[in-house]
Amino acid sequence: MASLKEARRLVVKIGSALLVDRATGALQSAWLKSLAEDVANLRARGVQVILVSSGSIALGRGVLGLPAGGLPLEQSQAAAAVGQSRLARAYEEVLAPFGIVTGQVLVTLEDSTDRRRYLNSRATMETMIGFGVVPIVNENDTVATDEIRYGDNDRLAAQVAVTVGADTLVLLSDVDGFYSDNPNLNSAAQHFPEISKITPEIEAMAGDGISGLSKGGMITKVMAARVATEAGCAMAITLGSPLNPLVKLENGARASWFVAQTDPQVARKRWIAAMKAKGEVTVDAGAERALVDGKSLLPAGITAVSGRFGRGDPVAILSSAGARLGLGLTRYTAEETRAIKGRRSSDIEAILGYKGRAAFIHRDDMVL
Repeated sequence: MASLKEARRLVVKIGSALLVDRATGALQSAWLKSLAEDVANLRARGVQVILVSSGSIALGRGVLGLPAGGLPLEQSQAAAAVGQSRLARAYEEVLAPFGIVTGQVLVTLEDSTDRRRYLNSRATMETMIGFGVVPIVNENDTVATDEIRYGDNDRLAAQVAVTVGADTLVLLSDVDGFYSDNPNLNSAAQHFPEISKITPEIEAMAGDGISGLSKGGMITKVMAARVATEAGCAMAITLGSPLNPLVKLENGARASWFVAQTDPQVARKRWIAAMKAKGEVTVDAGAERALVDGKSLLPAGITAVSGRFGRGDPVAILSSAGARLGLGLTRYTAEETRAIKGRRSSDIEAILGYKGRAAFIHRDDMVL
C-alpha cells in the first residue's frame, strides 16, 4: 500500500473548514500550528512540500462582517482580496519559527489550460522549491469567474500535483477515506483502504454526497484522484481535523489510498510525446551530444528554425542531418528563436530586450 513515508514531493490540500472556525470566522491557530510542525518534520527528512489552501474568502468574510451562506460574486471577490493577505501571513507566521520561507501562488483554471501559463506556473514553483520555499497555492478568487474557476480545491490540488510532478497528494478532508456509501447514513458502508484503479463502480459509489461538509463532495475527490494517479501521483483521503494530521497519516491513521498508475516523469514525457509539433529547430553536433547526455537545449546549439510557434508550443528537434531527435516545449516564439539562434544565453537580453530563460527547451519539457 502507498504510504506518506514514501513521499519525495508532496502536495497537501487544506480546506476552509480546517482553517477557519465557521461560527466566529477566526483562524484555527492551534490546528495550523500543528500542521506547521508536520511540514517541518517532513522537510527535515528531505520531503518537498506544497500546500494548496482554501480560506481566503472565509477569513475575509469574517473581517467584512458578511453573512453566512452564499455570496454574490463581487462580495466573494472582495472577501477573497481581504482574506488572501491574512491567509498568506498566517502560513508565514506558523512556518517561520522552523526556518521555513513561504510564498503565495494564486492561480486560475486558465493557468493550467493555457500551455504558456502552465509552463510559467511550473517554472515558478520549481524555482521556489529549489530555493527551499514552501509554495502556498490558492485559486485566485479575486479575479476568477465561473468560466475560469476550478470550483473546488480537490481538483486544483490534483492539477498542482501534476504541474510540479509530485509523487504524493493528500486531501485533508472531513471524512477518513472513501466509502461505498455515506457512512453517516449507512452504518454498513464499506471503507476502502486502497483503490488500485478508478472503475465505473467506484465512480458510481462516489455519487454526489458521501462527504456532506466539503464543497465538492466525494465525487470531486475521485475526479482529483483520476487526474493525479494517471500522472503518476498517489493520492490519499484522510481526516484532517485532528491535530498533526500528516503525522497521524504517516503513523497509520485511517485513510484511502489511490494507487499511482505510472511514474510522474514517465507520465509527463508521454503527455509531451503525444503533441503535434508546430515548428522545427535544427541543432548542431555539440547540442545533439548534450541532449543525449540529458542536458537542456540552449539557443547556442540551434542552427535553423522553421514554422510558426509561440511560447509553450511543441517543437520538433532535428539533427544536422535532418533526423528527428525529439520533441519539446519551447520557451520562446519562432521570431525570438530566429533572433537568438546560435547565440549564447548571456546575449539574450541584449538581443530581445529582456533577460529571458537560459534554455530554449528545458530537459524536463523534452522527450527524445
